[in-house]
Amino acid sequence: MKIAVLPGDGIGTEIVAEAVRVLDVLDLKFEMETALVGGAAYEAHGHPLPESTLKLAKESDAVLFGAVGDWKYDKLDRPLRPEQAILGLRKNLGLFANFRPAICYEQLVGASSLKPELIAGLDILIIRELTGDIYFGAPRGRRTAVDGHFPGAEEAFDTMRYSRPEVERIARVAFEAARKRSKRVTSVDKANVLETFQFWKDIVTEVGKEYPDVELDHMYVDNAAMQLVKAPKKFDVVVTGNMFGDILSDEAAMLTGSIGMLPSASLNASNQGLYEPSHGSAPDIAGKGVANPLATILSAAMMLRFSLNQPEAAARIESAVQQVLAAGLRTGDIWSEGTKRVGTREMGDAVVAAITKKTITG
Repeated sequence: MKIAVLPGDGIGTEIVAEAVRVLDVLDLKFEMETALVGGAAYEAHGHPLPESTLKLAKESDAVLFGAVGDWKYDKLDRPLRPEQAILGLRKNLGLFANFRPAICYEQLVGASSLKPELIAGLDILIIRELTGDIYFGAPRGRRTAVDGHFPGAEEAFDTMRYSRPEVERIARVAFEAARKRSKRVTSVDKANVLETFQFWKDIVTEVGKEYPDVELDHMYVDNAAMQLVKAPKKFDVVVTGNMFGDILSDEAAMLTGSIGMLPSASLNASNQGLYEPSHGSAPDIAGKGVANPLATILSAAMMLRFSLNQPEAAARIESAVQQVLAAGLRTGDIWSEGTKRVGTREMGDAVVAAITKKTITG
């Protein structure tokens, strides 16, 4: 089992280090190789996704990814910005299906900004299509407008587009996932305004007929954003496009108490995957040892389950995280009165201790 370890920028190096420590104590035979990506790669190689890093990712069974980005790179031309690395990996590895579970652990009910009765027992799976939509659609760019409200003015444009095979394959991923859960799929679109998403809705409906045991409903994205806050437990599996999924999954993350608790998996047709926390590089706290590593550690558990066929090892990590939370240990983003505030390294120590059945101290 070969894992490409790409820590990236900001807190990425700190949180990935803890996930690697957790993997190391599982007594499994991993080959782990580390490479630069994002801003760190730009500084060393002049590009956020060097050929050597891409080659390593392609040759690996899975990629453990930290985070990329820093404000100091915002003035770079867009193709050289750190964030282009993650888009390049998605495109080159064919990572079309993004899984973002939003689970509210019993111990963190009080950390959410919503009332406990709204989020206690919350378990949502958001499935985001990852290689289409406005992020990859062409043409795009800037030009002088020839029509519209202000002809002759400078304008910028991006193109939202989906093909039938792209929508069909992500729909099937969602229905298959729902069969292993509560057999409910909510497809989120904006079919009342966008032709792209009327096309999406039509195709998801067609695919849904192949799964008569799964209940399908459709919801406009603005209503979905509202319902995630109003009645989040009405959802089970949510499937949506690239841009809507980007926004809704971050909203769902805050239902759990902190985006620092939200792992993610991005898979291709061969179950090769890239695993990363849903949060960013947080340059404002980088190097301070206060970042929450649990989303990255839980992403490593998803990696074991989906790409490396090690479900028992994945369950050991997930159980260890539950034990650590039950012991009252919290990083600053999930801390509350009556719990013990710990740093990045201490949280990693605690998860390692739980896995190895040692006393959790923090």
